[in-house]
Amino acid sequence: MGGLTEAGLKKLAGARSFERGRGYLDAVSGVEVGDGWVSASVHGTERYEAQLTFDGPGGLGGECDCPYGLEGNFCKHLVALGLTVLARPASLPRQRKAARDRAKDLDRWLSARSKDELLALLREQVDEDRQLRRRLELRAASTRGDLTTIRARIRELLDIDPFAQYGYVEYADARAYADQAGQAVSAIGALTGSGRATDAIALAGEAMEQLARAVECVDDSDGWLGQVGAGLADAHLDACRAARPAPGELARWLVGHALGDVDDGLTDLDPLDYEDVLGVEGMATLRKLAVEAWRANRRGWAEKYLMERLAKAGGDVDTVIAVHAADLSPDGHTHLAIARELDAAQRPDEALRWAERGIRDARDPAAVNTALVDYLCDRYAQAGRLADAVALRRDHFGAHRALLSYQQLRVAARAADCWPAEREGALALLRADAGQRTQRGYGGPVLVDALLDDEDIDAAWQAAAEAGADDRQWLTLADQARATRPADALGVYLRLAEPLTQQTGNRVYAHLVSLLLGIQDCHRHLGTPEEFTEYASALRTAHKRRRNLMRLMDEHHL
Repeated sequence: MGGLTEAGLKKLAGARSFERGRGYLDAVSGVEVGDGWVSASVHGTERYEAQLTFDGPGGLGGECDCPYGLEGNFCKHLVALGLTVLARPASLPRQRKAARDRAKDLDRWLSARSKDELLALLREQVDEDRQLRRRLELRAASTRGDLTTIRARIRELLDIDPFAQYGYVEYADARAYADQAGQAVSAIGALTGSGRATDAIALAGEAMEQLARAVECVDDSDGWLGQVGAGLADAHLDACRAARPAPGELARWLVGHALGDVDDGLTDLDPLDYEDVLGVEGMATLRKLAVEAWRANRRGWAEKYLMERLAKAGGDVDTVIAVHAADLSPDGHTHLAIARELDAAQRPDEALRWAERGIRDARDPAAVNTALVDYLCDRYAQAGRLADAVALRRDHFGAHRALLSYQQLRVAARAADCWPAEREGALALLRADAGQRTQRGYGGPVLVDALLDDEDIDAAWQAAAEAGADDRQWLTLADQARATRPADALGVYLRLAEPLTQQTGNRVYAHLVSLLLGIQDCHRHLGTPEEFTEYASALRTAHKRRRNLMRLMDEHHL
């Protein structure tokens, strides 16, 4: 069976998808066995079609039309199908042989039919299958050279109206629309294959524009239209390679597409993919047009991206820098991008100057890009400029009085052997904040966290008592101080436990039991274990109907 084993499935899917696939065994239905494949529907939040192949070049493989599977991954649905097949080891060989026999019988039967009989069968199928009819109509039009009909059919395939309610294609209908739109890609590819590549180029460009307009009215949450757009881009490139259009004309079209209003990323063409078609002349025109567009709009995103892409491909670091320098961000982010480009080009001195300029140019110290600060501090440390690193970290902490910036200042100051003095200054700022009741939006004063991180428990307790603290900080204080301040810690645990005794749920019970263990330890340090026994007994009596809580207390001998 081409390596179909649990170990093989786990290797292809990875441990996480494999374990998730186990939970989908009951969701597999409609298993169909072919000669070298097995397919089925797997029902989850949506119904997906999964197919395993056994005899491919790489052995076991599979495809699934779920979003994760469409990215080329071996998903949980394929795992579920594989495990389902493994649960039927005796029947699979027999079913594969039956599939081979059916295929041979069908082939012999079809071979014995006359032309008229086969045409009758095909016409019957065309009447029943609208998609097949459209594909054949397009082939017929292509054979006749009927470009008008082909263009009309492609527009119909990309038209959202049959799927749209009130002018919008909802999520439930997006897949069906994308499947139909995909037929347009096939039709364009067929044109190239039949020697009509020039026509295919024109139709691919028109289809890209229509798809870009359509996507605004489609719920493409799963990215189906992105696949159609990528197919159109490939079809356009294939057609250009076959038809070899005029290099200058193609270069102008590529630049226009990259900078045009209708380009929304669905058909994100990379002009460099066309280098073999454009040749020297076309690439020169492409670069000339890109430069002209950028000079006319140096802050345009598309213009900058195109210029940067071409410059990087040509190894032109100075042009990349010029593109960034023409639109510097006020937080230093662009300066950092320039510095990294210069580092990659082995120009570290220039990189350092640009990074330092990013700090100087920042209009608001609180808005300076944190990654730029980290970059500069690393460079200073490598150069032995420890005092400069400390000064930068000090300024950054002054603008961002958070635990992380405090920790970073501590690392830099310890390296420079000046932490005691820096610590006093930093704590003074945090005490001023705490005194003004300046707190983070989601918790207590940073001062308490900083002192806890310094393992200065007594100072942290005093700061919490004077400036206040949130429950998380009080719990951390109690956990770290119960051996030396058991009475204080006991008060914290009892206060935090009280509201939990009125709540239910396994998470609540787990938290409550952890607090009970702290209460027990405090009584042990105080030499009053009998008081804890009375407390726990009263708790059991009051909440004996909460079986999960009682079980947790039993497990911890409470």
